[in-house]
Amino acid sequence: MVKPISNDKRAAIVKHMQEGKNTKDVAKWLLVSIRTVERIWRKYQKQGHYQPEPLNCGRKPLVNKTTMDKVVEKIQEHPDITLQKLIDEFKLPISQSALCRRLRKLGLTFKRRHATHPNKQINNPKSNGSTHNLS
Repeated sequence: MVKPISNDKRAAIVKHMQEGKNTKDVAKWLLVSIRTVERIWRKYQKQGHYQPEPLNCGRKPLVNKTTMDKVVEKIQEHPDITLQKLIDEFKLPISQSALCRRLRKLGLTFKRRHATHPNKQINNPKSNGSTHNLS
C-alpha cells in the first residue's frame, strides 16, 4: 500500500493551486501524479482542509457493543444458557464459534460438563484398568 503524501506537500499543492498554477506543472514540481494534485485540490475545495482520511483497519464487527453488553447481562442472569439460545434470542448474525470468541475476549469462559455428572470420570470401556506385561 502506498503511504499518504506528507502534509507539507499537500499544503504546497493547495498554495500553488490557489495561485492559479496549472495542475500539470504543480505535479511536476512536487513529483506527484496529476491525479493526486486534482484529488487534494478537490478535497480542499469541498471540505476546506487537505488532511488525509484515516485508513480502514480491518472488518467492522457484525455485533455492536450495546448488543454484546445485553448478551453479557443475559449470561449473568442465566449462566447455563447456550450459545445457540443467545444467537436466537438476540437475532445475532454470527456463528456460535464467533460468539464464543467474542465472549472469551470479554473474559467470559465456559467449562464443558458431561451429561452424566459434572465430577464423574469417564472410563475407557476397552480398558479394564490393568497394565500388560510385555516380557
